[in-house]
Amino acid sequence: MGYILKDLTQAECSTILEQSRFGHLACCNEGRPYVVPIYFAYAKGTIYSFSMPGRKVDWMRANENVCLQIDQRGTGRGWTSVVVDGRFEEFPDTDLWRSERLQAWSLLQKHFDWWEIGALKPQARPPGSLPEHIFYGISLREVTGRTAIPVD
Repeated sequence: MGYILKDLTQAECSTILEQSRFGHLACCNEGRPYVVPIYFAYAKGTIYSFSMPGRKVDWMRANENVCLQIDQRGTGRGWTSVVVDGRFEEFPDTDLWRSERLQAWSLLQKHFDWWEIGALKPQARPPGSLPEHIFYGISLREVTGRTAIPVD
């Protein structure tokens, strides 16, 4: 048994993005890569996500070029993968960015655990400290995808 590899069309890639909510975000700073899992929502050419302050946000602020990889496994064998080349854009808590923050929140909050990955931090915070909630988007520059279809 083998596989046939097939490139996905832009429409097929968009469908995968619309149906997915989990992926791996890659960023790079000073020649060092960093990959983390994220929950996201996709609408109209933008991927929306949420994070607390940390390395990922610091690195994306320093280098706006990011990549998101989403994969799906079928009920049998085979797989589908979409890779997004994009640009990080932060949505600060200001009047100028209010509509983008509300758009991100409204899309993300449709899932009960949308905040989990972005909000969990391994170290304890000092009592009474309220960390900044960071909403951000990834503007798509290029989207590619492939699927492996099993053949007998």
